Amino acid sequence: MTVPSPSTSVPDEAPTRTTTARYRDSSSRASALYERARRVMPGGNTRHSIATTPHGPYMVRGVGCRLFDEEGEERIDFLNNYTSLIHGHAHPDVVAAVEEQVRRGTAFGAPTALDVGLAELLVDRIPGVESLRFCNSGTEALLIAIKSARAFTGRPKIAKIEGAYHGVYDFAQVSERAGPEDWGDADRPESVGEAGCSPSAVSEVVVLPWNEPEACARLIDEHREELAAVVVDALPGALGLIPPAPGFLERLRAATERADVLMIADEVLTFRLGYHGAFARHEVVPDLTCLGKVIGGGFPVGAAGGRSDIMDVFDHTKKMKVSHGGTYSGNPVTMAAGLAAMERMTPKAYDRLEELGDRLRHELRELFRRRNTPAQVFGSGSLFSAHLTAEPLTDYRALHRHTLDVPIYTALCHAMLERGILMSYRGIFGCLSTPMTDVEVDAFVAALDDSLTALDLA
Repeated sequence: MTVPSPSTSVPDEAPTRTTTARYRDSSSRASALYERARRVMPGGNTRHSIATTPHGPYMVRGVGCRLFDEEGEERIDFLNNYTSLIHGHAHPDVVAAVEEQVRRGTAFGAPTALDVGLAELLVDRIPGVESLRFCNSGTEALLIAIKSARAFTGRPKIAKIEGAYHGVYDFAQVSERAGPEDWGDADRPESVGEAGCSPSAVSEVVVLPWNEPEACARLIDEHREELAAVVVDALPGALGLIPPAPGFLERLRAATERADVLMIADEVLTFRLGYHGAFARHEVVPDLTCLGKVIGGGFPVGAAGGRSDIMDVFDHTKKMKVSHGGTYSGNPVTMAAGLAAMERMTPKAYDRLEELGDRLRHELRELFRRRNTPAQVFGSGSLFSAHLTAEPLTDYRALHRHTLDVPIYTALCHAMLERGILMSYRGIFGCLSTPMTDVEVDAFVAALDDSLTALDLA
């Protein structure tokens, strides 16, 4: 099936780039909502990823790649709910599938043909995934994968990349936000706990340095007798999309195989990069894969799958080792939306998004060159990021130094909002959706150019 023409959801005119700041007025609806939110939610928000100072616009509706806020102002959405919306907002086929299912019922306490259909689609597309289980978030997917790895191997520990984000499971958060005061040697990072996590989690996580294959192999080998799995993302969002060095993922996979340790691929973010996922682009086949975001068509979703012998730890018809319930796991509304969305992501649709992403990344590099702005542009497929520094960014520690030195990103976020663009609140990071065209790419680049000038950045 083909992706609908972008003209079905894109207005004839781009939003006015200089008159979209009413949300910041003290008399705005957004300001009033923020004051109400502060009284009932810590910091006035319910997820830190959308928190900014003092607050952003409050959205009312979305169509295609456009959002409309409480003040009636319009923006192009380059965030797509942190990459989860690959078709943008209110895609007519997804909406139709959801409406049809809602009229039939939202949750049954019983399976439906929809969860079978979406599972079949994913198993067919993703190398190494022979069976899977659905859940309701990427965090849950990672939790399920770790539990299955421990049950299958009989070993307690996991390994993860320093600074990588894999959700809010205690073990996944180890060394997510480590700093110079406690992160240890670069080739042997310390496991650093996060407030609120169990102290015992620290002792059960081995921390690996991104893009250092020899150090990773050595640490994996040292812990092989107690290590169940290595968790890795092929293009880590929390590392600013710093790419893997040539051969890094392949060598990491070889190290896990030598040590008889499982590899868990976190594809929650990166499954939007290609028809077969991000790891397939490196010809790396993991033992287990975690999914989320785009496979739910805009609804809460997660999935963990992999080799059948590993996934058999959940099989109640055999010697089940791990119990997994979840009241809304595989709920038919999410399954209907996800199936409608993923059926429309054909190889051709992925190719088109990648071509558009390549153009955006090229135009950003040209913009920084023309302005003589020290910057680096990363990304692949429909994902992009840019960092305002000339320092080589190869790992978490380099990014940490750069991020601490660039408080301008909050101001830049607001400058882009004022020019009709929504991107990440944490820096120049975003993604594309299928309704987008060159028009939106040009609007993003022009808005960034204007914003850098307004903030007196080189």
